[in-house]
Amino acid sequence: MDGQAFEGRVVLVTGGSRGIGRAVCRRFAAAGARVVVHYRADAQAADETVGSLAGEGHVALAADLADPAAVAALVAGAVDHAGRLDVVVNNAGIFEEHRITAVDYDGWQAAWRRTIATNLLGPANLIHQAVPHLVAAGGGRIVNVSSRGAFRGEPDHPAYGASKAGLNSLGQSLAQALAPHGIYVTTVAPGFVETDMAAAHLQGPDGDAVRAQSPLGRAADPDEIARLVVFLATPGTEYATGAIVDANGASYLRT
Repeated sequence: MDGQAFEGRVVLVTGGSRGIGRAVCRRFAAAGARVVVHYRADAQAADETVGSLAGEGHVALAADLADPAAVAALVAGAVDHAGRLDVVVNNAGIFEEHRITAVDYDGWQAAWRRTIATNLLGPANLIHQAVPHLVAAGGGRIVNVSSRGAFRGEPDHPAYGASKAGLNSLGQSLAQALAPHGIYVTTVAPGFVETDMAAAHLQGPDGDAVRAQSPLGRAADPDEIARLVVFLATPGTEYATGAIVDANGASYLRT
């Protein structure tokens, strides 16, 4: 891959303050992009991400992705700062336990509302607001970060699995709708990754069993997922549009 493949391009990464998102921001910046680092609440972590990026012109912007108005303001702020938008990475998401036999009805509904609003409606709204700017830039890329859980199920986190399955379908639908406009949409579906979100599982008593799900005997490093995201956004991969790429270390093989 050209070390400056994204020179002059602007990339918006949601959930860029930590984990996979931070690694994605660093990879795009190293390839010459100006990066808009989205975060929800942790301004210090977002600033740390910005400070770690190669090059200049990066910025951190806050938004609650569950709020449609905040999503519109995020996209507008990114374009106001950088003058254009070329790539969107929908990486942000929430993951909260709500096993159906362990929560009351109010808790069940609340978990579903929060998760779907952030993990599915947030990306859908962001894409809607981003598309005119991608068209104005002559086309662009959208890479969604889904999950292995969309396929194998999430018994303790069913809204999460459902939201990611919806994100997969959203990406495939929009790949068909947006290709005539020069916008290409792909999805990456990781398994367990060494992030704060997965820490409770990987560092807990079941950590060894979780790592043993993969024949590699480990979870992914965030940079492994970031490399794949950047590859799918790179010019020359247009015919992959609509693809959902598994990145789960062969821990779940779907047919």
